[in-house]
Amino acid sequence: QVQLVESGGGLVQAGGSLRLSCAASGSIININDMGWYRQAPGKQRELVASITSLGSTNYVDSVKGRFTISRDNAKNTVYLQMNGLKPEDTAVYYCNAKISTIRTIPLKYGYYWGKGTLVTVSS
Repeated sequence: QVQLVESGGGLVQAGGSLRLSCAASGSIININDMGWYRQAPGKQRELVASITSLGSTNYVDSVKGRFTISRDNAKNTVYLQMNGLKPEDTAVYYCNAKISTIRTIPLKYGYYWGKGTLVTVSS
């Protein structure tokens, strides 16, 4: 069993900042890619940012220069620092991770999701 638990969401004014955290726990052998997705009301879930186990990052164009993804491999935790927030960033933010839970050669991975944390940006 693997759990991903997000924290750090809330209400903030436009131009403000929030830092999201997502901690993975359970029977974890290895964590590969980790990422943050978001889903706004009436819209499809979209990838916001991702980070590999070696630290390579990728961002959706709309958040480049404002959001920063990072991870602490020792703590099995991924972060999303969000600066310069805009009302259009309002959404439920979900953590996703590619995790191996069984020691095989080669490792086999499954994708796991957190339950989400709500970010609301007021204008």
